[in-house]
Amino acid sequence: MGIYLPIAELSVNLFTLLAMGAAVGFLSGMFGVGGGFLITPLLILYNIPPAIAVGTGANQVIATSLSGALVHYKRRSIDFKLGGLLLVGGIAGSSLGAIVFSLLRRYGQLDLTISLLYVLFLGVIGGMMLIESVSSMRAAKSDQTVIPPATTMKPNLQTLIHRLPWKMRFEVSKLYISAIPVLVLGLFIGFLSAIMGVGGGFIMVPAMIYILKVPTNVVVGTSLFQIIFVSAYTTFIHATANHAVDVVLATCLMVGGVIGAQYGADVGQKLKGEQLRSLLGLLVLAVALRIAYGLFVTPDSIYTIATTGAS
Repeated sequence: MGIYLPIAELSVNLFTLLAMGAAVGFLSGMFGVGGGFLITPLLILYNIPPAIAVGTGANQVIATSLSGALVHYKRRSIDFKLGGLLLVGGIAGSSLGAIVFSLLRRYGQLDLTISLLYVLFLGVIGGMMLIESVSSMRAAKSDQTVIPPATTMKPNLQTLIHRLPWKMRFEVSKLYISAIPVLVLGLFIGFLSAIMGVGGGFIMVPAMIYILKVPTNVVVGTSLFQIIFVSAYTTFIHATANHAVDVVLATCLMVGGVIGAQYGADVGQKLKGEQLRSLLGLLVLAVALRIAYGLFVTPDSIYTIATTGAS
């Protein structure tokens, strides 16, 4: 069944979009991720223009993050002061990212830049997750303890962070640190959200744990709280300034995603943490390799001629 996407200006199969949303929703429920870093490259692989994929991908992250944040709000595991500071940096980063997005689109380098960023980030993150999960599974068999690479951060970096000025006290997180690294982290995540259409949780969560030393029970809820507003702001910018949000596409993906997430959560509870991380690492690497393949392999038809239907 075909459906026309008015902003993307192309016809696609409705059931394919629903299946794609369900697949990403299934993975989101299974692995506990927002899915923004998966849906955007999948849309690109489905020949959705990268600009539309980024804008629409950022839109879908809002629903996922809001659902998770409500759960953490009931558990009182959100540091609103820390989240608000991250939000300030995130808004600034999103604004800067939107400007860069428009410039890249104007000069015809947007598609290449988005694809290269996804190959880089997904390749590095997927590789690190796969290595860590395999090491954990091997250590479990030999009754050894594996220290994650991020926990071996150099003491010099931690000392530098604690010496920075403008210190603030965050009661919920039980921290007394400088506002500078918090703002910089928010700025970076907001920039990525505008350029890549991701929520940024896959970078923010480990950064908050290992760099800012935020307690684990507060990290996820605080991260989701910030992502809601940054993603909403990014979506607004892309919709108004860049006209890159396709409501029809977003609706189809959300419907499929809600259905898939229910089944994914059930399956995720039956697997061990190491197994989940290894499967997600393999999936992320597979997407990165597929995008890289499209970048570096010469297509069968370099030029394509098609009728537009105009008289």
